[in-house]
Amino acid sequence: MHCLKKLRHISLYKILFILLIAFVYATIYAINYKSKFSNETKIYGYIDNYSIEDSKLTIELNSKEKIICIYYFKDIKEINKLKLGDYIKLDGNLKPIKISTNFNTFDYKEYLQHNKINYYFNVTNIKKIKNNNKYMYKLKNFIIDRINEDDNKDYLYTFILGEKKYISKNVLESYKTNGISHLFAISGMHISLITLLIYKIFNKSKYKEMIVAIIILIYIFLANFSPSIMRAGIFFFLLILNKKLKLGIPNVYLMLILLSICIFIDPFIIYKIGFQYSYLISFTLILFQNVINITNNKLKKAFIISIISFLASLPITANNFYQVNLLSIILNIIYIPYVSTIVFPLTILDFFIPIPILKYVLLILEKSSVYFSQIKMFIIPLSKLSIILFIVYYMIIFYSLYQIRLKKHYGFLLLMIIFLIHFLIPYFDMSSKIVFFDVEQGDSSFIKLPNNKGCIVIDTGGNILKKDKSYIASNIIINYIKSIGMNKINYLILTHGDFDHMGEAINLVNNFKVEKVIFNCGNYNELEKELIKVLDKKNIKYYSCIKELNIDNNKLYFLQTIEYNNENDNSNVIYTELNGYRFIFMGDASVTTEKEILSKYNLPDIDILKVGHHGSKTSSGKEFIDEINPKYSIISVGKNNRYGHPNKEVLDNLNESKIYRTDEDGSIMFKIKNNKLKIETCNP
Repeated sequence: MHCLKKLRHISLYKILFILLIAFVYATIYAINYKSKFSNETKIYGYIDNYSIEDSKLTIELNSKEKIICIYYFKDIKEINKLKLGDYIKLDGNLKPIKISTNFNTFDYKEYLQHNKINYYFNVTNIKKIKNNNKYMYKLKNFIIDRINEDDNKDYLYTFILGEKKYISKNVLESYKTNGISHLFAISGMHISLITLLIYKIFNKSKYKEMIVAIIILIYIFLANFSPSIMRAGIFFFLLILNKKLKLGIPNVYLMLILLSICIFIDPFIIYKIGFQYSYLISFTLILFQNVINITNNKLKKAFIISIISFLASLPITANNFYQVNLLSIILNIIYIPYVSTIVFPLTILDFFIPIPILKYVLLILEKSSVYFSQIKMFIIPLSKLSIILFIVYYMIIFYSLYQIRLKKHYGFLLLMIIFLIHFLIPYFDMSSKIVFFDVEQGDSSFIKLPNNKGCIVIDTGGNILKKDKSYIASNIIINYIKSIGMNKINYLILTHGDFDHMGEAINLVNNFKVEKVIFNCGNYNELEKELIKVLDKKNIKYYSCIKELNIDNNKLYFLQTIEYNNENDNSNVIYTELNGYRFIFMGDASVTTEKEILSKYNLPDIDILKVGHHGSKTSSGKEFIDEINPKYSIISVGKNNRYGHPNKEVLDNLNESKIYRTDEDGSIMFKIKNNKLKIETCNP
């Protein structure tokens, strides 16, 4: 008790010193953290979580450390008896998690490592050793069984268990675009509503705080200790202690103490985007509470809260999603009360008794969100931030809000200036960038001209075997273009109509602004006709069998204009010169096309060759390679592909060239500035 009394006089400097120790501890922990697994073929552990998709069972196992286990079952009866908390034995082998092999894309390996997961385990056999006998898991199993019976299980999973896996992808994407996805992560808002409800029910009980505390602890467990609810739950306990013990510690100090506690509990928590959003928005709202209280008008107050929340999250949003939606300021004013006072309470109530009206309430939520997400005029592309600009952003945001507290407004002028600088950075980039994306067994390349004057995508890749057919367009091509501050594609050039070259084209034009599309020579196949229907609907111009393009005084020459009787020979072959460096993109052109090109053109030595047909023996004939004499050769190829690409003979033909392969080097970037070439790769 004596120690607790001393907390009444705790100074900011002491708290900051403790916070510094916490950050040092987190840094040392991260540097020295090593997996407890090595080369196990048998592992034992408790089932923490699991999901079933088609014939794939994914288990999050609590073993020596957490591990993701994947099992492809033949009969659902094999796994029907598995429940959370069961102790099981798995046979199989460890598989390292792949890092991201494309620039500025979501790194799943890093994400899992921040959750202390370092391996996949490919399962060949599952054996249950012991049924669950833990009360908390029994409770969670009961809740899951109850939720699965409900027609609105997508939102019951979201608000009770913190899992959004049943909400449709396009709806989730609309929430993210509109800047309201935080409403569907269990956090302070949900804790506050539950606390308020319990206080009302147990108003006269002297144990009401204890009841709330127990329910919050259960809720934290049910939500798998997600960072946002951990933050909210711990802060609730700090507030109760502060009140009960009459410590009188300011809430801002409590937030700093909270950060220290969270770091000591989980040193990786500061890397988790959910915690970053939850903590920084809450901290900023508490720090500038007097700015919120400058008015008693509820609507004005809601608007101020929305602006402060928007500013507090802006650098995080820009650095992870490469865009901000200015409309989200207004949308949060609409959706926060709608979700918090209608959707969330009805969803919780629906768990106990069916609420027929809930499906209509959710329908309004989803339909309106999708509608607002299609309003693109308020979406501002912002390039990836450097750490310095990230820190400067927050310094200016806090300074601007501090000036408002003093009833001065010139701080916002600084904020507008840095925002404008951030937006204009790409227009001052004098370099050309040519990127060959790693799209597995497919092709996709990107050209950015200096000063943001042009953006060209050559092929989109496409994997017909993948369940998510929009993965490449959404997570690789669009993400990268946004990350360098661009918001449109001037030309989408499709070398030919094979799925591995244009399979993602529709996804690209549906999710991004594309000005013109270029097809190859020859008749349109079914895949191309399907794309043309979309282009006509969107009034996007398209052309075929052209000879050259002019983009800001940069010419692209199309060397193949003869109509053959197959798609590969009809491939567009593109030659261009950028900042004094010569490029040629071969598509899937075969030796037949190569010979025709040699007979028509006197080609100079090529600096960068995009090798034809993924290094197949049908392309890159010795005569052609000897003629163009490429300095660098790029082979876009899938790892351990079934075609055996690249062919050894082709590699021998290219032996005078420096070869880069997407299966070995990940995506490859050629950056040209002041006539100097810099090469970067994303090695797997």
